[in-house]
Amino acid sequence: MSDHPVGPPSQLDLLRWAEALAGSARTGLGFTESLYERERYEEVLQVAAEIRVRADALSGVSFDVDTLVEDWLGSVGRGVPGYVTPKVTIGAVVGNDAGELLMVKRADSGVWLYPTGWADVGYSAAEVVVKEVLEETGIQCEVIRPIAILDGMRLGITGIPLYSLVFHCRMTGGELSAHPLECADVGFFAEGHLPEGSALPEEWAAEAFAAIRGEEIDVRFDRPRDPPWLVEEA
Repeated sequence: MSDHPVGPPSQLDLLRWAEALAGSARTGLGFTESLYERERYEEVLQVAAEIRVRADALSGVSFDVDTLVEDWLGSVGRGVPGYVTPKVTIGAVVGNDAGELLMVKRADSGVWLYPTGWADVGYSAAEVVVKEVLEETGIQCEVIRPIAILDGMRLGITGIPLYSLVFHCRMTGGELSAHPLECADVGFFAEGHLPEGSALPEEWAAEAFAAIRGEEIDVRFDRPRDPPWLVEEA
């Protein structure tokens, strides 16, 4: 028995459990040749969908269980391509000579954050950084070092499993120009003067500006939980 305090599950807990169950079941379906095992994995997907739909309902979002199960089944691959893993995003903490931070306002959500994008096949993580910053903001940059490896679901910034790799970068040229489809606005902002609507600045702003100032900071990552599925206290 664990002696850790356990409270009622949060919406984030339900989302995480649902996606973990669905990922394991889809991976199993990708590798098994047994009809019996396929039936069991499909039952697990059904349970995961029930959990996921009820978790989304807490935010006023409505999904159909059967449709979600069909979508998950449609994503099942065979063998190694069927092994379900988190998606990967790449983030860039870009500073200029004035010690300001480059930020973008997402066109879809209206939220301000440092430039981010999905990892692209054929590019290294650092190459994605340079490409995404230029495409989203018109700014050229050089990559200095990684500063964070984060679980997006654990941080509460996403409803799908993903890892976020964040790099500290330095501006080397270019001019501010928002991507016409992805970004509603772009700009450089000083510490303590981030735009209204910034995404969870308490989670990353202090470390970002410390990196920009050239301070020595450890790479931030999510420490292992014991056990991993324990409900975390607020």
